[in-house]
Amino acid sequence: MKRLVLLTALLTTAFLPWTASAETSVGATTIHVPSPQRDKPLSVDVWYPSDAKAPEVLIGDNRIFTGAPAKPDAAINPGRYPLILLSHGSGSRAQGMAWIAARLAEQGFIVAGPDHPGTTSGDSTPIATPRIWERTQDLSNIITWMTGDARWKGSVDAAKIGVIGFSLGGSTALELIGARADLNAYADYCDRYTMMMDCQWFAGGFGFVDGKRVASPVVNLREFDKAHFEQSNLDPRITSAVIVDPGLATAFRADSLKAIKAKTTIINLGSPGGVPVAVYSYKLSGEIPGAQYHQIPGSNHFSFLPVCKPGAQDFLSETGDVDPICDGKGLRDRAEVHKDAEKLIVEVFEKTLK
Repeated sequence: MKRLVLLTALLTTAFLPWTASAETSVGATTIHVPSPQRDKPLSVDVWYPSDAKAPEVLIGDNRIFTGAPAKPDAAINPGRYPLILLSHGSGSRAQGMAWIAARLAEQGFIVAGPDHPGTTSGDSTPIATPRIWERTQDLSNIITWMTGDARWKGSVDAAKIGVIGFSLGGSTALELIGARADLNAYADYCDRYTMMMDCQWFAGGFGFVDGKRVASPVVNLREFDKAHFEQSNLDPRITSAVIVDPGLATAFRADSLKAIKAKTTIINLGSPGGVPVAVYSYKLSGEIPGAQYHQIPGSNHFSFLPVCKPGAQDFLSETGDVDPICDGKGLRDRAEVHKDAEKLIVEVFEKTLK
């Protein structure tokens, strides 16, 4: 579970015209899904198959990252498609996964991802970060809405639903398929690995609200909401999951992992011996019946973020961001890492949802 401290202004999507050698077959739109638990509608980005003739823009393009082409509000192609829920990492946004969402939409999936309140760019605090049950409820609400809403229910195949999550989103996805975390185990981890970025975030005493840095209570995990943290968030409508570098990897109960029925693929970013203990999931994957485990060599945790623009890391350093989000020294080109990840992820969902 990494912390991405980026200014909201830097991550505002630029809807830039896009000229490609061949028109993409991806449409994209933003919907607002009712969320009684949040007391406000969820902002949800949706990608879907579309051959409509329409102008393209770069979704998720900004000062730091390169976006992915799609056609805003274009008509969806006729037919029924599997639905894949998408859950972003702490301090990021759904559009930070536009590159994989667009690729899945090209292959005949509808992909829907919310900006999780309290753990998204410009709206992220330590006290909200471990409230994993709120994130799982966000995704369950999207399933309910899209399988019942007049606009979407004719396009969504309600019998074929998957989830892909990255970092804190990986934990969210694991909880949705039945994993349950142990609060004491997570507190023990942070006691032992105080320099891990999630543990430092809990102890930092600051967060972000409305794009501004604010004071925020230090999180003492041993005094956190144990009942909610350890509750079951299983949504049996989800039958396939891809989990990438999940946070809480050290804290999931083995008995809950052994009971998972969804087809599960877990991906760690990094060469053997180089994956941080915070997200290393080889042992975890071995507890899940039939789970597949993969590592993508020559990458690191930040490699799952969009391709960085030239000079992005220097710019981030100038703004005071301490995370090496765009520092690719010693790593493979991020676009090449994305190709490996796309191939793997598309193959998984083709096999499990079609």
